[in-house]
Amino acid sequence: MAPLNDKQLHQIRDERREQIKAAAIQVFAHKGIVSAKMSMIAEKAGISNGLLYHYYKSKDELFMSLVQEAMVETESAMRSIYEMPGTPIEKIRALTAEILDESGAPYFMLIHQARTSDGVPVKVKHLLEQYSMDTFIDMLLPLYQEGQQVGELAAGDPRELIACFLSVLTGIMVINANGIEDYRIPKVDMLMRLIAHPVSSLSNK
Repeated sequence: MAPLNDKQLHQIRDERREQIKAAAIQVFAHKGIVSAKMSMIAEKAGISNGLLYHYYKSKDELFMSLVQEAMVETESAMRSIYEMPGTPIEKIRALTAEILDESGAPYFMLIHQARTSDGVPVKVKHLLEQYSMDTFIDMLLPLYQEGQQVGELAAGDPRELIACFLSVLTGIMVINANGIEDYRIPKVDMLMRLIAHPVSSLSNK
């Protein structure tokens, strides 16, 4: 068998890294940083402990990498809302549907663990300070203000409106990720009624 070239080796390393990250997200999301162990992640990924440590030197390094990636992707999704077609409320509806997509539940739980769990590395805490609620409110503020100006969104302090809506979405995703069956996950159109102007066209749908 011919030896692997650099491109093939690079591809294998990338695939292995993605395999590790996928397993780690699941473990951290359900166990938190304190209870999660590198051996759990290695077992979930189907690799040896030694191979896992070849890619990440410590649990903290792996956790930091995942949180940073999750926050960057969240920021990108928030900013991309301005490139979407449609009116302000249509754009917010599309973003809401994306946030509530079940495929993103482990990422939400990962961030929830990072914000609420004990034993979170200091570097992760500093990273989360850069991506506070105010950061995301600032990103969405122009769109909400536009929505109020054209009569699509409810009147009131737009920052308070955004903060409440994002808090509701976060709570829903935490419940969903934990698989709590006693709660009913509301549909996107139902959630949009929380921020829609009472006489907007959305309220008649």
